[in-house]
Amino acid sequence: MALNKQSIRSNHKIYIKGNLTPVPKDEIIKLSESWSENEEILFRKLLQQGGSMKVKGVSFRVEINKKYLD
Repeated sequence: MALNKQSIRSNHKIYIKGNLTPVPKDEIIKLSESWSENEEILFRKLLQQGGSMKVKGVSFRVEINKKYLD
């Protein structure tokens, strides 16, 4: 199981390893193919709430643009 394009919304900005530029959806989806089910569930929660976490040694930071949620 892996993430799909619909999992990552347009209001999400996802950063990897402290980079200052957001990573494209395709790269996140490719990385998610090697995740366990629990790691994917935790990442989906991160997408809902924003914040940061590590999966398989890779740090992720998710920012949610609230403008699109109102």
